Amino acid sequence: MSIKTDEIIEQLKGITLLEASELVAQIEETFGVDASAPTGGMMVAAMPGLGGGAAEAVEEKTEFDVVIEEVPSAKRITVIKVVRNLTSLGLKEAKGLIESTPKAVREGVSKEEAEDAKKQLEEAGATVSIK
Repeated sequence: MSIKTDEIIEQLKGITLLEASELVAQIEETFGVDASAPTGGMMVAAMPGLGGGAAEAVEEKTEFDVVIEEVPSAKRITVIKVVRNLTSLGLKEAKGLIESTPKAVREGVSKEEAEDAKKQLEEAGATVSIK
């Protein structure tokens, strides 16, 4: 590796999970990528201009992502509880997730699971979409 990449890696070792979450959100926004993809191949398909559209369209028919679009400040605690119930995230990670919306809560799940998660999150007060 180059000296520059070694320096970046060393800096990343010293940041907190919340700072890492904010960094990921900024990278996603700046470069138009989705770092929450479950595999490397999915990330390539999600990057604009690389021609992965056909494969992505086929996959969307069987696997769905549940995305929290917005959480009203009055409903944050209730939504955090539901997020923790749906995922294996801790309190701090769940809070970071809902603060960096829009963000995927569940990825690659069946339509039934996605609809169930959406229902639970909407009942808690979040605005949710299924992609």
